[in-house]
Amino acid sequence: MRSGHGIAALSMLALALAACSSSTKPGPASAPETAAAPTTAGVPATPRTPTGSPSTPGAPAGSVAAPRCRSAQLTPSLGPPEGAAGSVYRVLVFTNTGSQACGMQGFPGVSYVAGDVGQQVGPAAERVGDAGGSVRIAPGATGSAQLQMVNVANYDAAVCRPTPVRGLRIYPPGETAALFVPVEATGCAGNPPGSQLTVGTIITP
Repeated sequence: MRSGHGIAALSMLALALAACSSSTKPGPASAPETAAAPTTAGVPATPRTPTGSPSTPGAPAGSVAAPRCRSAQLTPSLGPPEGAAGSVYRVLVFTNTGSQACGMQGFPGVSYVAGDVGQQVGPAAERVGDAGGSVRIAPGATGSAQLQMVNVANYDAAVCRPTPVRGLRIYPPGETAALFVPVEATGCAGNPPGSQLTVGTIITP
């Protein structure tokens, strides 16, 4: 009987030790904590240019076109004649005699005039070629256009009605105030079958 009590006591002791061991035994190892990813809270943001603002303050926004040349600041003249078959070619020159730069674009208006009051003789010059771009003319500088003066003696006199002229009435592009250049020539007071005058667009010399 004593031996049975001993066995029972040993069994109880073993159970007690097992219980104690299980209470102190660490549980399953937990996964190691992952280091937190660095945040950008402390990193200064790259400055941005506000919408609609120039990237470089004070930078020029582009060149500004010069104001249109006015008749009052222009002095016209004719270059030396150059002969061709049935025509004479001359360069119509506009000199900027003003104090500021100005711009010219397109065709000048040109016609023959006669008499003391400057009545127009025949049709005005026909425009030939493209209108071209704007030409900036500094003070003292020039712009020019090619002018063709046809020998009207080649036309039928009954249709042409040849008439001596005193010069050319000239309108700079976009202007209504006329300028005058003296020249000795003969125009058609009638309606010739072709152009007695042709003029090109304004260009730089």
